[in-house]
Amino acid sequence: MTIIHAQLFDKGALLPRSEFEQLVELARKSEDVEVHLQEDDTPTQSIMRLAEQGGAFDFWREEGEDIYSAEDGEPI
Repeated sequence: MTIIHAQLFDKGALLPRSEFEQLVELARKSEDVEVHLQEDDTPTQSIMRLAEQGGAFDFWREEGEDIYSAEDGEPI
């Protein structure tokens, strides 16, 4: 038996749910498959919208001097 653990996300998933279901059905033709689905508790799009509307990152949009320059070197 094969057990598949999958987490469902808001829009922008790596694999559309319909394609995932097709793959599971194809696998079930050759062996028993058990699927464990976990819903995403915090939808990605909603969190992104909240962060944009909250204004916590507005300083990145402000004109002015860059925080980093070419002289700062490579990231660690």
